[in-house]
Amino acid sequence: MKHSADLTSLLQQLLEQCRPLYSQGKVANYIPALAQVAPQHAAVAIATLDGQVHSAGDARLNFSLQSISKIFGLVMAMNRLDDELWQRVNMEPSGQPFNSIVQLEWEKGIPRNPVINAGAILVADVLVSHYSASKTAFLTFLRRLTGEQNIYADQQVYLSELEHGNRNAALAYLMKSFGNIEAEVPLVLEHYFHQCATAINCEQLAQSLLFLANRGVQPGSNEQICSRRDAHRVNAILSTSGMYDQSGEFAFKVGLPAKSGVGGAIVAIVPQFGVITAWSPPLNRFGNSVVAMQLISNLADELGLSLF
Repeated sequence: MKHSADLTSLLQQLLEQCRPLYSQGKVANYIPALAQVAPQHAAVAIATLDGQVHSAGDARLNFSLQSISKIFGLVMAMNRLDDELWQRVNMEPSGQPFNSIVQLEWEKGIPRNPVINAGAILVADVLVSHYSASKTAFLTFLRRLTGEQNIYADQQVYLSELEHGNRNAALAYLMKSFGNIEAEVPLVLEHYFHQCATAINCEQLAQSLLFLANRGVQPGSNEQICSRRDAHRVNAILSTSGMYDQSGEFAFKVGLPAKSGVGGAIVAIVPQFGVITAWSPPLNRFGNSVVAMQLISNLADELGLSLF
């Protein structure tokens, strides 16, 4: 493993190499508030289990979590429902776009996995049904994991999502029609959009997920965030389904459990080592950040990080 100074300069070097690729992608525009983010922003951070954080670029600039928030929601729901959760959502790759309605209809309202939109909306239903104030509970969980109190949802993004969330509403009502959503749909959607709009930066995000690289234990506080079995299960789902329709390609090329979000961030878990986060807003046609994906790929290659 490289020394600290070497690691920081490696991150800077890789960031400069990959940054120009942003012109190959497009910033997400179906949520108007996301379309306003400057496309040339880019950042990368590594948090290691021994407490070190290395970063380059705009690593302290906030972006909205979007689909990466699905990891935190899933862990909260698993802690509440345990195995019962898997009767309501499957753990298979979908092979369909992340917001597919067709598949959900075929499969009678049971989402393929918890990291496509339908699955994450179902998880939001679990949280709304099991916490008296689920939005606050979500933020509290994230603050606990980052050790930062100043983590909030970006109100502009939240309201923008609420206004343009018709397709997600369709998924929620379809599941409700099959009896797989318990709470009132508007409350479930409010929670879901609020968690997606939570603002965080690369350094914080890398630190927040260290427990997944450490068998469920958050290294700084030594707190058991989830069971070892559940950490294994989350990583398995991220390996097969975390990168939308590029999950297979990412596993093939990089070999790490990962999750992307349309805010332009990607987080990759390196068991027994740490967490890599990269961020750059322009996305490829699969909804994954062009720059962040290349950055993590190059970095994993340089450091020889792969599960396989």
